[in-house]
Amino acid sequence: MNKLVLFSVLWMAASVAQASIDSRSASRAEKTAVDVTASFAGQYKAIEADLADGQTYREISPKDREAVRGALQRISTALARAGSVEALSATDKAAVFNDQEMANNLLTRAGADSLLVCKREKQVGSHRTTTQCSTVAERRRAHEQSEKALRENQRFACGTNGCLPRGG
Repeated sequence: MNKLVLFSVLWMAASVAQASIDSRSASRAEKTAVDVTASFAGQYKAIEADLADGQTYREISPKDREAVRGALQRISTALARAGSVEALSATDKAAVFNDQEMANNLLTRAGADSLLVCKREKQVGSHRTTTQCSTVAERRRAHEQSEKALRENQRFACGTNGCLPRGG
């Protein structure tokens, strides 16, 4: 009986946690996702403003930025020509859907890479802590650069005769 009660409580807790995660994910996705069934003109202006502010999507590459703008322009043109999503032909609906998915994927990835992460660290030789803030993408680049430097450093064997390439 106790196991059944414990299982029921754990199952309900997991359900509540998943619902909480789903609602947070949905609110984040609603902000960045392009939904052609809602007012596209308003979304278009909001995304353009976010792209222009230099903060929201700071890690988006110029190539991806232009790809998103091109996709949004094609969607806008198709909707203006047809009048509504329902009036689009099957071919145009597929093209709009593909542009929508591409824009959503690029904006979601850029938004995730642009998140600012702050960490409190003690400086070497000091008891003072400082706050170091960087984007997820900046942290990933720094990690990759340090791994590359470590690999390059391991290629050399240093001894009494100086540093020589390994194997030579």
